[in-house]
Amino acid sequence: MKLPYILPVTGREALEAGWDEIDVLLISGDAYIDHPSFGIAVIGRVLADSGFRVGIIPQPDWKDKSSVEVFGKPRLFIGISSGSIDSMLNNYSRPGKKRSSDVFSCGGEKGRRPDRACIVYSNLCRHAYKDVPIVLGGVEASLRRFAHYDYWEDNIRKSILVDSKADIIVYGMGESQILEIAQRLDSGKDKASLYDIDGIAYVSKSPPENSIIIPEFSEIVSDKKKFAEAFRIISANSCCGGKTRPIAQKYDARYVVQNNPAEPLTEIEMDYIYSLPYTRDPHPVYKKDIPALEPVKWSVTSHRGCFGECSYCSIPVMQGNVIQNRSEDSIIGEITMLSKRHDFKGTVHVLSGPTSNMYKMGCRVNKGSHCGDRTCLFPEICGNLDFDHMPQIKLINRIKKIPGVKNVFVTSGLRYDLVLRDEKSGYLEFICDGHISGQLRVAPEHISERVLKVMKKPPFKLYLDFAEKFKSVNRRIGRKQFLIPYYISAHPGCAVEDMLELALYFRKTHFIPDSIQEFTPTPGSISTCMYYTGMDPFTGQKLHVPSNNHEKALQRALAHFDRESNKNLVEKALEACKRKDLIGFGGKSLISPQKKR
Repeated sequence: MKLPYILPVTGREALEAGWDEIDVLLISGDAYIDHPSFGIAVIGRVLADSGFRVGIIPQPDWKDKSSVEVFGKPRLFIGISSGSIDSMLNNYSRPGKKRSSDVFSCGGEKGRRPDRACIVYSNLCRHAYKDVPIVLGGVEASLRRFAHYDYWEDNIRKSILVDSKADIIVYGMGESQILEIAQRLDSGKDKASLYDIDGIAYVSKSPPENSIIIPEFSEIVSDKKKFAEAFRIISANSCCGGKTRPIAQKYDARYVVQNNPAEPLTEIEMDYIYSLPYTRDPHPVYKKDIPALEPVKWSVTSHRGCFGECSYCSIPVMQGNVIQNRSEDSIIGEITMLSKRHDFKGTVHVLSGPTSNMYKMGCRVNKGSHCGDRTCLFPEICGNLDFDHMPQIKLINRIKKIPGVKNVFVTSGLRYDLVLRDEKSGYLEFICDGHISGQLRVAPEHISERVLKVMKKPPFKLYLDFAEKFKSVNRRIGRKQFLIPYYISAHPGCAVEDMLELALYFRKTHFIPDSIQEFTPTPGSISTCMYYTGMDPFTGQKLHVPSNNHEKALQRALAHFDRESNKNLVEKALEACKRKDLIGFGGKSLISPQKKR
């Protein structure tokens, strides 16, 4: 039985649809937006299209058990996600500092989701329905599936599977896994029958015979080298393709077992997921806007995955390092549908994936797979990589012919090293001539070569080459457009001296970005492992880690040395670097002397 166009998210709507029970209950820490940019909507649509009755409860009251009982007991299982990002990162900018708003809530209201949402929601559901299988998914569950460093507690936490007492984690994007779980349970199989599904983790009394046993929880709590060893093995066996094996980590008398990653989605599967009848709107129950929708409302996903594998990024962990593409016809069909909406203004704001210019790129040798023992872009671009931009150029040219479409923009997430290497397609000239909305955001992240190596980013010279070419192209075609670079402070490997190098570059170019992001350790990334252990987990090399608040403040201040409020901290930073010669009134000075009281 196919479901109504708008998935029910209230008990009243379920009754109106004539349901006597639901098959699957989905719970999310986000307000509900029926848009393919939001995971809970995608999972709900995939299950619904397969005939399952899906009830969705967004942001239940975690202090009230009845808030998860509005549909009654689900027949098959309960799926839980903290929302689009980790709930701790969503609620706090740094330890002890709460955020003033939540863009994933109605009206941007804060406080609508609990800290450690997956654990709280799971305990709430277990209390309500003791015998219903609980499946965790999404970013929070995926990145915390093994023992991990938690920045907000500054210690090692157990697998979220152990703390939440859930039954299964679906890690990664999860559509194929969640559908397989629903179909097996619907056929009458029990929970134990699910444990051979790729792309899941579960708790077992003993590890599988072919699994790799990584250092157990008690070991990594007391030994940072063991933590790094465990991280290295998890990283090597969590990539699509390559030679992976199941992994097991011991907690007292039990093991958390991770099966091999799920296979990358095929083009047919990707087309199917994005063809489902999303309304692209918040549920009508909301009376105020949900801020997170605005940047993506008129965006269209062309692909998933990223083979960049930057140290600080969790996208490869979630979406994989193999590019999974949609067909041109699928994308054209979606935009044609958008163009007929009464509120469409003619602009597709973002046509992209996690990295906007990786559409239909990949390895010439391992089609649809990954080497497993090397990276594609670092320390240099692999010779087996196909980095042709013509597929995206052809796609955009087709989109421009759709009646009602005035603009198609590629505005962020560009790997400029790929653009520089591709001299045949003329990609930069193409996007500058009508496909940038005045600004193009790129991420050099730093200027210091030693910091960039730790980040697994290309040399800064490539950014300078790209910036010069960008300027030259725009001058030639008569357009006034700007590069907006992103930079990070306080990343592992970054000392105050490195931030001073960046500050001097800002002074030289007379341009300081409005926002410099301070590195925040989030579970699952290479950089977070470096932050906690003080070493590179792959080489064992020791790293400087700016972990105390004073040094972080000095680095933040240097990034914005022009602000009067930062002058005192900048002076201390210059003293620490033994560069008091930069305090003065000449053109070579960074700040002027402070007035004596």
